[in-house]
Amino acid sequence: MDKKNTVIGVLLLLAAFASLYLGQRLSPQRSAQPTPTISTPQTAATGTAPANALPTGTPSAPVPSTAFASVAENDGSATTVTLQNDFIAAHVTDFGGALHDVALKKYPAERDRPEPFVFNALHADPMLALVDFPGLDRQTRFELVSHTPTSAVYRAVLNGQVEVTRHYSVLQAGDKSGDPYVVRHETTFRNLSDQTVTLPRVALSLGTAAPTDANDPGIRLTTGYSNGDDQNFFARSKLEGGNGFFGIGASEPKPQILTGGPIAWACVSNQFFASILTPDQPGSGLITRRVKLLPMLPDENRNAYGITSAAQFDLTPLAANAETKLGADFYVGPKEYRRLANGDVFKKDQDKVMQFGFFKFFSQILLTLMTWVHGWFPSAAWAWGWAVVITTLILKIIFVPFTLAASRSAKRMAKIQPEMQAVREKFKDNPQKLQAATMELFKKHKVNPMGGCFPILITIPFFIGFFQMLQSAAELRFQPFLWAYDLSAPDTVLHIGPFPLNIMPLLMGATIVIQMRLTPSPAVDNMQVKMMKFMPYIMTMFCYTFSCALALYSTVNGIFTIGQQLVINRMKDNPGPVGPGTAAATTAAAFTKSTKNVTPKKKK
Repeated sequence: MDKKNTVIGVLLLLAAFASLYLGQRLSPQRSAQPTPTISTPQTAATGTAPANALPTGTPSAPVPSTAFASVAENDGSATTVTLQNDFIAAHVTDFGGALHDVALKKYPAERDRPEPFVFNALHADPMLALVDFPGLDRQTRFELVSHTPTSAVYRAVLNGQVEVTRHYSVLQAGDKSGDPYVVRHETTFRNLSDQTVTLPRVALSLGTAAPTDANDPGIRLTTGYSNGDDQNFFARSKLEGGNGFFGIGASEPKPQILTGGPIAWACVSNQFFASILTPDQPGSGLITRRVKLLPMLPDENRNAYGITSAAQFDLTPLAANAETKLGADFYVGPKEYRRLANGDVFKKDQDKVMQFGFFKFFSQILLTLMTWVHGWFPSAAWAWGWAVVITTLILKIIFVPFTLAASRSAKRMAKIQPEMQAVREKFKDNPQKLQAATMELFKKHKVNPMGGCFPILITIPFFIGFFQMLQSAAELRFQPFLWAYDLSAPDTVLHIGPFPLNIMPLLMGATIVIQMRLTPSPAVDNMQVKMMKFMPYIMTMFCYTFSCALALYSTVNGIFTIGQQLVINRMKDNPGPVGPGTAAATTAAAFTKSTKNVTPKKKK
């Protein structure tokens, strides 16, 4: 491949990759302004709220401008019931009559340990709790009315006037009518009085997203929503504030982000898991707040925080003895694209919670293809690793015609370098004629000067799409391959002091070096030579701390390319004579003759 064009293509790849990397890693640092914690210990009101707790028609005031949410404290008196099937164990607490947390049975919290991952293990509020609703929030104890292994009903009465009933249910084992990770919820407000009662805006907590483990920097902690057409997401860094990049993008810390409706669905997510609330009727707004999960860390430490959100709903006034119902499907589970893209269950583009970004089309293709390949041998050892390998090979085979065409063009470009030099010498004082003669030479030998770039340009969207897909593909979490114990993490085999030794990125860098030595090299520019010399090291540094699956994809891609280049280098390609004394002279002479300025003789 023409190294000059390779430089251009790789630089484009690095620019796109650097933009992607910096956009996610260089979130602004939080300023040193202290932020006080709000402490909200729980109190128990047995079944009935205080007599003066009936809210007015005015929505609850937001938290103070300098405050963030705090982790709920449990005084030990709360009681919970468990709703479960083969996939989840949802624990419902009588405080707030809400979901305390949800254990995901198919996903361990730690590698090689049986304990399941628990969503909302650290929380500002129980999930689906009524936020900022005095008398019905997490401080109010609801009465358990009924309970089965898959359903529970709670009840409380507000000021003797409004009865609030909260119903939860999950699918039974073997029930295929919906998704097993969905908790069906309904809250019913019934007016017990003979007067019209106006209720304030209700906000349902979506839970708190925290880093998945100690090595998770939390850059994928987000909230988001869909208005039915478009989706918007808010990263934790949006609330942090900071000095920006050399002052660019500086901002003050935000206590919360308020967003207007309509809200077709709303979510809170970390890297691999999400809660998604899909109400029966669109919501009217969304509140996003930070949560300090680790009080022992200083406020300036971003790792001390998670992120929480609550969807808001406007309730109609309740006439005497009337009732109104707020229903929703609440998904708490893995960010599996194949599951969330099931239009029979999730009808409002909930798969957008994957946040694949601009290259989502390629991410979806790759993840769908990889999942399909994995289905060939789901129980085999290293199944997901082999799925990555085979998916990469399938893509390379599809691109073979493009690569062959580009390689032929590169070989021809290398062969005509003596002719190119002859043309440059002949027209060195006439740039316009030099350009025209060069193009004539390219045409004569069927050389595409940009042909070497095409394979790289084609693979850039797939590379970035693969990178984006790996950021949230729960399927690869804790999946081993060869020496790697987790395809979604770096394949660190040991530490040399503080430095991790990751094998797969080093293999990837080695394949780049070998590819460079195998490709035709017409370029003689010293700067190009230096750039190409450092290219493997730059790519290795970029990918060194990324997930093993990305390095595996690049390594397999490189090995296939090496084998392909060895075959191409042995292929005969004879588009015509290329000697400097033949074609070059012929081309230059023909072009000179065709462009010679002939002035007609004057008539006598």
